[in-house]
This record gives sequence, C-alpha cells and structure tokens, in this order.
Amino acid sequence: MSDLPAPRVTVIVAAYNGERFLRETLESVFAQDFDSFEVVFVDDGSEDRTGEIAQLFPVRYVGQANQGLPAARNAGLAVARGDLVAFLDDDDVLTPTKLSSQVRYLDEHPETGCVLGRQEWIFDGVDPPQMARDPIFGELGGIQLVTAMIRRHVLEELGGFDPSYRYAEDRDLFIRMRERGVEIAVLPDVVLHKRLHGSNMTMDPPPTHPMLRSLREKLERERRL
Repeated sequence: MSDLPAPRVTVIVAAYNGERFLRETLESVFAQDFDSFEVVFVDDGSEDRTGEIAQLFPVRYVGQANQGLPAARNAGLAVARGDLVAFLDDDDVLTPTKLSSQVRYLDEHPETGCVLGRQEWIFDGVDPPQMARDPIFGELGGIQLVTAMIRRHVLEELGGFDPSYRYAEDRDLFIRMRERGVEIAVLPDVVLHKRLHGSNMTMDPPPTHPMLRSLREKLERERRL
C-alpha cells in the first residue's frame, strides 16, 4: 500500500460488458475539477474489452467472476480508501463539477450522510420513455441514487448493497438509509448525464418490482423492533 494520503473520494465504477461507452465514462471521471479521488474499477466478469479499456486509465482494477451489480459495487466498497464514496455506471457521464460540489456540501453539512444531485438524460437511439417527474426539480424519472455521494461509514454500517437484488438495489439502499435516519440532501446542480440506450437494466424490469420486496422487508424489520 502506498504511503500517500488516502483520497477524499472513492468513485466506484462497476461494469459488465461495458466496452461500448466505457472510455467516455472514464474520461468524464478524470476530467473532474477536483483531484483528491481514486477510481476503483470492478470488472464483473466481462467477456468483451471492458477490462482492457479500463486499464488504459489510472484505476485500481478489481476483476471477479460475474456476480451482479450489487456484489460488484460491494467489492469496490471493500477496498475503498476515501471517506466519501460515489458510484458510476459504465454508460453514464459525470459533469466536471460533480465531485467538488458534493464534497463541498458534505464538508459544510457534517450532519448529512448522503447528497444527491440532478441528472440530464442522453437518449441514445431510443425515444424518451414515459416517466414521472420529481415534484421539486421537475426531474424526468425523479432524483436517482446513482447521482449520490455517500459517507463511507454510512455504507459500511448498512452493510452495503444487498447482493440478492438484481434490480433496484440502489432503491433498497435508499430505503434502508431512510430507515436508519440518515440525512439526505439534494443539490440543484446537474452532476450526471444518464444514458438510456435500450440495453439498460431499467429497460427490462422483472415482472414483480423489487421495491415491493424492499418495502415488505422494511415492514418486517419494524415489526421485530
């Protein structure tokens, strides 16, 4: 392990067969106007050039057999050195001020455990779907947890993502944060360009939405208290 001081932020990029957009995604991370960060890249058993492309950048590379996005994010969290953690999908793009604006907010608000931001959509070969809008910001699809920066101790206390979820694991984490009383803020800044291209997991949800399971598990935990 290097004797250099730990970075403030760990950006965890988990990918599976993400070669199509990955170079643009990683370029957006390394174009930040904030420099105290590391990128932990978790290659979740990709069979394309994902790992090769990722290692063209100064990332901390973690390779593993395919286990799904929640487990891949947890693998990144297990080696994270930053006291703040952000997540990025292999097809999305950060705005240049994403890290600086969210670090500044968390430094100024030590009581806040998680800060979200706004996103703009990139519709890549698909028509905009019918999605609800956030009641405050008017955000298409609502404010999403993928825009978050979260204190690492919060994630560790929650046990990270539940790997039994193959869909909506971020919403389950959000429910558990709320349940634990973690203070969550939303910045008006656009911090992410979210790409919709027809192959996203969100385009092929399971017949029974996992949010129903997550809410049911929350009620069961409350009953046990």
